[in-house]
Amino acid sequence: MTETIFFYAFALLTLGGGVLTITRRNAVHSAIALIVSLAGVAGLFLLQHAEFLFAVQIILYVGGVMLLYLFVIMLVNLEEAARQPQFNKQWWLALACVLVVGLELFYFIRKGAGAFRLAEPSPQTSTLGNTEQLADVLFSQYLLPFELASVLLLVAIVGSVLMGKKEV
Repeated sequence: MTETIFFYAFALLTLGGGVLTITRRNAVHSAIALIVSLAGVAGLFLLQHAEFLFAVQIILYVGGVMLLYLFVIMLVNLEEAARQPQFNKQWWLALACVLVVGLELFYFIRKGAGAFRLAEPSPQTSTLGNTEQLADVLFSQYLLPFELASVLLLVAIVGSVLMGKKEV
């Protein structure tokens, strides 16, 4: 029962944040609503026992990407951006997208509840959680690509620090 309540709460956060993201005129408010939506998606990952995806969603998207978006939004000159020409002539594309999504919804609603039935879960073969399984595969079969990616990230960090120091 509580899992169902949490599912509806996280789904409401996700959908509500998404709607607020596209309806707010203030860019900062829109970015904060997107953070709420991404946090709702992270909660849905947690309900599905995908702890690794939950952590990646929170750390990478909510923490990193959205923080970068907020910094860019706050540093952009919004008055000059408002004077730029707008792309208001694309109503036909929006109408086509709404029509396609509406037809998909109509199709699935006509098929009934059977179209939304989930597959039976497969029996658990391992006592490890998905994070432990991912770590086991990552550090055994894919150790060299993992280490190469870490060296590449380290080089990118050192390069960005050096480039930032030259500008100051």
